[in-house]
Amino acid sequence: MQKVAYDCDVLVTGGGIVGLSTAYAITRAAPGTRVTVLEKEQGPARHQTGRNSGVIHSGVYYRPGSLKARYAVRGVAEMVKFCAEYDIPHAVTGKLIVATDRAELPRLHGLVQRGRENGIPVRELGSAQIAEYEPEVRGLAAIHVGTTGICDYGAVARQLAESSGAEIRYGAEVVRIDRRPALGVAVRTADGAVLRARVLVNCAGLHCDEIARLAGDDPGMRIVPFRGEYYSLARPELVHGLVYPVPDPAFPFLGVHLTRGIDGGVHVGPNAVPALAREGYEWGTVRPRELGGTLAWPGSWHIARRHWRYGAGELRRSLSKTAFTDAVRRLLPAVTADDLVPAPAGVRAQAVLRDGTLVDDFLIQEGPRTVHVLNAPSPAATASLPIGREIARRALTSLTT
Repeated sequence: MQKVAYDCDVLVTGGGIVGLSTAYAITRAAPGTRVTVLEKEQGPARHQTGRNSGVIHSGVYYRPGSLKARYAVRGVAEMVKFCAEYDIPHAVTGKLIVATDRAELPRLHGLVQRGRENGIPVRELGSAQIAEYEPEVRGLAAIHVGTTGICDYGAVARQLAESSGAEIRYGAEVVRIDRRPALGVAVRTADGAVLRARVLVNCAGLHCDEIARLAGDDPGMRIVPFRGEYYSLARPELVHGLVYPVPDPAFPFLGVHLTRGIDGGVHVGPNAVPALAREGYEWGTVRPRELGGTLAWPGSWHIARRHWRYGAGELRRSLSKTAFTDAVRRLLPAVTADDLVPAPAGVRAQAVLRDGTLVDDFLIQEGPRTVHVLNAPSPAATASLPIGREIARRALTSLTT
């Protein structure tokens, strides 16, 4: 067999929380394994990890037995323990999920059942009991989920990077991959550097499908980016903790919610509108090649035809602050448009199948010498430690075959 001088054993693309958790898990499971992480930005957690609400999700929403349910329920306790161990700001706050319309009551009851099936303690509340937790919030009924919390995921990612013992290369954008199943992978970065590894782990988030194709694998999906726009609440005293609407089960989005963050401020949002670039954090950010790729994917058109009413509502709330305020007022009647101050947006890397199915669970696929993480939006930050262990297990298995 041809001899190769490997630069590392496992090469991870993507320095978000999932990629860094994977590196952390590999070095703990197999000390001495050489791991390198390539991140195209100048630091970790610049995209999904660092641009979310900072919520440690309980797992109450997710289908029993799904990867999301299993890893989120495990991940809550592990994330709280990790934050405590490394002195990372966090708090277990609990949260309310509030029904504001009679049509939502069956779905709220369904969440109670789902929570119990997932082993999560849930308290049902009548309209008057909501004020025990949130005096300014109004609703017909609610549930309180006590295990939900908040933390600083950017700080978690930085700690994972430091504690993993991996070599982290920032400013290293992958532009070419040469995979030889009998040998491994060679990766070229934009600055011309070439790294050789036995196994490639793809945790590239918004670009994971592109990395899979560069490696020669057909992921069978495309990332369709959805921008989530946020506001900050100018009167944070109106909200004590975390308040969510009852989600629509047809979509993997949780709706406009209120989140008191670890810094004491209150985030309001996000909505979900198509982004015109994979890192399209504003309407003015348009990348024709990426937009063309989204429009060329049949699944994008299936989504548009199937869910145009939902999409029109989200678009309206994006373009009209009044409409966004009205959505918030369903939960928090005291809020006014002047209370909402624009805040940085995030973009969700949503995997979409050819038939327009929005992939609802975490999606991990393997190829020769490769492990691809193809759908890891929320609650991936919450679940990042157990997800990292699962990806590490697959990568280490590939090392020995």
